[in-house]
Amino acid sequence: MFDTDSTDHSTAETDRVALVTGGSSGIGAAVARRLSGSGTKVVVADVDEDRGSALAERIGGAFHRTDVSVLADNEAAVAAAVRRFGRLDVVHLNAGVCGGAELDPEQYRRTMGVNLDGVFYGVCAALPELRRQGGGKFVVTASIGGLIGMPYDPIYSISKHALIGLVRSLGPALAPAGISINALCPNFVDTPLIADDRPFLDEAGIELMDVEHVADAFETVMSTEETGRAWLLQAGRKPEPYEFARIPELPEALDFP
Repeated sequence: MFDTDSTDHSTAETDRVALVTGGSSGIGAAVARRLSGSGTKVVVADVDEDRGSALAERIGGAFHRTDVSVLADNEAAVAAAVRRFGRLDVVHLNAGVCGGAELDPEQYRRTMGVNLDGVFYGVCAALPELRRQGGGKFVVTASIGGLIGMPYDPIYSISKHALIGLVRSLGPALAPAGISINALCPNFVDTPLIADDRPFLDEAGIELMDVEHVADAFETVMSTEETGRAWLLQAGRKPEPYEFARIPELPEALDFP
């Protein structure tokens, strides 16, 4: 599945092209603005056509309506980026939804469709283009909920744990091709996604992070040579790779951070 062509096709930021899913608001919009500010051409991919189109116009990018739970939509978004700007270098797989406290099969399927399938399909769609160019970067928006249990939203936590497993597995597999993949694992961020949870969070005294804090962390991850890592983001602290416990006597070939 994974080629190992390690040709270096490094690209200046002003020539770079990025695709941001869930890019019309929240973390995705903050990252899209940050990328555009550095000269990167940005394709905003989202189901919200009004917000997504407005943001794309403001930052001089492009909008593509994308339901990330559908493989063909991800493929079409990648094709649109290459058609419009000629290449693709950065893929921020950010789209996400909450799950809920109830073990509801329909909500489970919807949450997994966006949070997990959307990332898997996004990787599948973009990988051929990144291989063709000789490298690129994936950044996945996971969550602290992928590192700890969340009794009040187990479905969401399942999806984010799975994302981190995917990122940690793909890191070493894609590295020989010059492609990195990392996960951002923020604590609670002040976005529309958590609007329904605000009363609970306020009562619990939980400090919310600003989306710009996450955009800062995104830039940190983009500047590193690390891959396959889960980056923990907490209010008032610099992002850092989360160190997983190592299994005793695990063969060295399988002992990846």
